[in-house]
Amino acid sequence: MDTDLLKTFLEVSRTRHFGKAAENLYLTRSAVSFRVKQLEGILGVELFERLRNNIQPTPAGERMLGHAEAVLNAWERAKQDIILNQKHSTQLTVSAGHNIWDAYLQPYLQPLHLGLDGVSLRTDVLSGSVMTRQLIERSLDIAISFDPPKLDELELVKLTQIKLVLVAKQHNLSLAQTSSIPYIKVDWGTAFNITHAQEYTMLPMPVLHTSSARMALDFILNNGGCAFLPEVLVQPYLTNKALFVVEGASSITRNVYAAYWAENERQSYIEQAIDILSNELTIKNKPLVD
Repeated sequence: MDTDLLKTFLEVSRTRHFGKAAENLYLTRSAVSFRVKQLEGILGVELFERLRNNIQPTPAGERMLGHAEAVLNAWERAKQDIILNQKHSTQLTVSAGHNIWDAYLQPYLQPLHLGLDGVSLRTDVLSGSVMTRQLIERSLDIAISFDPPKLDELELVKLTQIKLVLVAKQHNLSLAQTSSIPYIKVDWGTAFNITHAQEYTMLPMPVLHTSSARMALDFILNNGGCAFLPEVLVQPYLTNKALFVVEGASSITRNVYAAYWAENERQSYIEQAIDILSNELTIKNKPLVD
């Protein structure tokens, strides 16, 4: 199977447009169309409904998405493993959700790199469902999330506990007064959503719903409003009084977990990486405000 066919199929699926897919792949539109037809010929099914200005995957095309991603991930991992083996090295693949990388893990990539001698790292920002699928396919070594997958034989390690505080640009803003300002809802996972629904019914409908803590932070700094953000992320803004904790709003804590398969040829490196992250996160994510 030519992997270029799968890459083209995925790009058309993502853009829902042959012309845009051609631009992104630096191909002609006819070349993209030819590749899709080749793949359809190999599979013996149509993958797209070709309506004018409305390209939609067929049911077979929808089913093919996961398989195409899995094949390409496996192929990429195989190439990297062969190259690394020639250099007498190994590779760890570490993935986490958007908020976890942005708000917590980015500063700790360097300690992880320095602490794993002879190990090459691959890091990705993925959704929970994709991380779970890649764990099952064994194309992912460590998945870091708030809501870890519950699978048999999967090892879970609590890395740290994160404190989320409700912050706003206004000084001396009470929780009752938040109904009059914009609210930005950040996705902090299932447990957060449950607590949020039970204890913060006074908050207004969000003007922005995002999976990115940094996007929410930028929005508040530029437009005002309030949001639950990590204490470690907003501490510099609290110190220079660019942001303030909303009075009367209790913090919400979330645990961060690392998940991995116990039976793994790279288990010693995985456990070493988790130890490094756990130590770094424990030291640097201590409470900063009362």
